[in-house]
This record gives sequence, structure tokens and C-alpha cells, in this order.
Amino acid sequence: MHGERTEALRRDAIGLREVLFQSVTAMAPAAAVAASIPSGAAFAGGSLPLAVLIALVACLFTASCVAELARELPAAGSVATYAARGLHPAVGFLVGWGYVFVEALVPPLLLLQLGFTAAGTLHEEWPSWPADLWWPWSLAGAAVIAVAGYLGVRASARFGTVLGVFEILVFLVFAVLLIGKAGSANTLSVFGTSHTADGYAGFSGVFAGSVYTVLAFAGFEAAAPLAEETRDPRRTMHRAVLGAALGIGLFYVITTYAMTVYYGPDRFTKFGASGEASWDGVARASFGLFWVLVFLAVINSTIANANACANVSTRTAFALARIRVLPGLLATLHPRHRSPVAGLAVQTVVAVGAVLGLGFAYDPVTAFLLLATVIVTVVVGVYIVVNLACAGYFLRSGRAVLKPVRHLLFPLLGIVAFVPALLTAAGLPVFDFVTTLKAPVSYAGPVVGVWMAAGVVVLLLLIRRHPERIAETARVHLDQYAPAGQRQDGTVSG
Repeated sequence: MHGERTEALRRDAIGLREVLFQSVTAMAPAAAVAASIPSGAAFAGGSLPLAVLIALVACLFTASCVAELARELPAAGSVATYAARGLHPAVGFLVGWGYVFVEALVPPLLLLQLGFTAAGTLHEEWPSWPADLWWPWSLAGAAVIAVAGYLGVRASARFGTVLGVFEILVFLVFAVLLIGKAGSANTLSVFGTSHTADGYAGFSGVFAGSVYTVLAFAGFEAAAPLAEETRDPRRTMHRAVLGAALGIGLFYVITTYAMTVYYGPDRFTKFGASGEASWDGVARASFGLFWVLVFLAVINSTIANANACANVSTRTAFALARIRVLPGLLATLHPRHRSPVAGLAVQTVVAVGAVLGLGFAYDPVTAFLLLATVIVTVVVGVYIVVNLACAGYFLRSGRAVLKPVRHLLFPLLGIVAFVPALLTAAGLPVFDFVTTLKAPVSYAGPVVGVWMAAGVVVLLLLIRRHPERIAETARVHLDQYAPAGQRQDGTVSG
């Protein structure tokens, strides 16, 4: 693998379609519908569609903030650049430090899910296949993602687009079939509070369900790190981030409604991610071989999500290495594909190491839960900081561009929406529906704490020896390629 050091990623390599599906696949819609969202049914019961709708509205506040900042600051550093410009460069560095860490852990998370889902299904169909032979599938997925990433953003993004279209179509077709078979059982009462679980009557059950559902929206910001490789990035980034959050949110509402009315709202509390009372179970029992498409869509979703997040982690690492706050090797680009090959190599090593190390040290499901807790805790924290950064950036920009509702109210509402999700993800029993984490999943908190503490140490060393590098986290590199005094969108820069 040969590469050369250069500052520029490939310009104008992809457009709105590819960038939109970068965010869409990072949200893993099929996997979220089949495995993540049903966790809210234990509280919201048959009112889960209302909980999903509330989560959609709540997430759109933060998605609006990310979209506004992505339009103003199109940079591979994305959330790190936003925090640096909206709050302080030191905050930007810490956000980037945490974000590149957890985004590098998303591919192994999804590869673990790929492994145990494929092995479990094959064992169920053919008992001679060992249920614990999960790792070959994980390694095969890692190889596919590495090749797609090596071939450059155009190949990787188009690959993600194809995968994303397939998983969405499968679940939408399934939802239509469910609604049709439900017949007279179709009811709008599932958008009320009358079907919540015992012990969580009324809005308390809906609120609990929505907190768990909010976590299924993570990833809508994944388009932002591809800004420097996208045509008309300021406009495209804004549309992609908002479009992904709104489009997949509505997809969640439709599919959840379909399964709820088909399965029965008053017994939906028992619905989950596996067994007869699951998407896979219903497909097997009522729709014949259609379950194979559902299974393939979930497998497809894990690969697509891992591919999208590998793009995020390598571009964020490239952005931080370019300004020398991470090792400069990570800024190495392939001379022809312009892919960050050194970052991709590191990403692949981390993925394979985490998959095999944690998967064999515990088991793939436990390893998945541990990584998921680490990832969600940091990502939700990043969302909260980005909401603050949105308010800070536009307050500093002056009244001419400040829109109080979009730039002040929405960030506040975004924070209000994600604080309960952060507490829930971390297992802090502030609410009665939060489950206290048990070992080894409870190790997630110390892992995050140690990593961020190391980031603070690096930050202090850089401030002392190279303060100009920290200041560079606020730089939008696309602007340096525009004509003097102009930004990429043709407006005059200040």
C-alpha cells in the first residue's frame, strides 16, 4: 500500500445522493428497526409509534443545529470544527479526540453484530453449523469495508448507497404487507398513550420508550466529515443531514406502526429483538421465505453502517492529523484514490483487534453491548456539545445571521432531548426505567473516562508546546482553496 502526504482530499467526488446515504446508512435503519427500537416496547408497549414520533421531533432539533453548522463550516473535522468555532478550540480538540475514538469503534461493533447474527441464523436453519462460529463473518465484513475504503470516497459512498436502498426497500415492503394484513386492526390509537406497559401508564411509558428510541437516530451527522469531498458542500451538507434525520425518522414511524397494529398494541410489551415476538419471528411465522430478505437486510445494515462510520473515523482522523494534533501519518492519502490509507489501515487493525479480542475474551453479544455503551455515551455527549456550539457560533456571528428559534431555541430543545438519553446510555439510574449496567458493560464509563483524561493531557501538552495547532481546529480548509476573500459558496468571508 503506497501513499503520499498531501493536504487535499478528492474535491467534488460525490454529490447529494451519496452524502445523504452516508448519513442514512450510519443510522443503520434496518438494524435499528429490528433490534434497537423494540427495546422501547418494554415501556411504551403498543404506544411505541408515538414514542418514535416524539424521538423524531426531538432529534430534528439537534439535526437542525448540525445542518446549520455544516453549511457554515464544511470541514472534514465536522463536529470538532463546530465546537472549536462555536465554543473554544480546546473544546474542539476534545470533541474531535472523543469522536474519532468512538467512530473507530463503530465498525467493530457492527462486525460483531454481523458475526453473531449470521452464525445464530445459520445454526437455527442448519443445526450442524456451530452457533459460536461467528468470527469468520466478522473478518469477511472487515475485508469488504477495507477494500471499499481503500478505493476512495466515491466507491465507498456508492457502495453505501446501494446497501442503504436495499435495506430500506425490504423493510418498507414488509411494513406495507403488515399494514395490509392488519386490516381492520389498523388504528391511530397507537399514537396515543392508552397502550403503554403496566407500571408505566400514560406519558411516562411513552417518555421512557422515546428515550430508548432516540438512540436509534445516532449517525445522522455522519455526512458532515465528507464535506471536503462533496460538490457544493455548504448546500449539500445541510440537505443531507436534515434529510437523513427526517427521512429515516419517518421510516421508523411507518415500520413501527405497521408491526404494532399487526402484532397487536395491547400485547406489544412482549415484543423484542429476537424470538417469535420479533421482526424475524413474525416474518418466519407469517410470511414464509420473506424472513430471508429481512435477515439479509439486517446483515446488509451492519455492513453499510460499518462502512459509513469507517469513512467518518478516517476523515476525522485525517482532519486532526493534518493540523498535527494527531500523528501526521494519519494524514497520508493514496496518490490515485485520495483515500486516507494510513487511517484506513489503523481503522482495520482496531476493528479486527476489538472484534477478536473482546469477542473471545467475553462473547460477541457482551462485547457488542460494551462497545455500544462506550459509543453511545460519547456520541450523545458530542450532540449536546454541538447544540451548545450552534448557539455559540451564531451568537458570535452577529444579529444579521442569528435566527433565535433555529440558533437558540432548537439547541436548547436538542440538549433537553439528549440529556435523558445520555443518562440512560450510561446506566445512571436518574429515571426509574434506567437499568444499572453490570460488568463488563459497566466498564464503558471508566474506558470513556480514561480516554478523555488522556485527551486532556495531550491538550495541555499541545497548549504548552504548540498552541497554534489547537487554534487550527477552528480552521475551515475549503476556504483556503477559494479565491482571495471568498468562501466556497461565493460569499465574502470575514
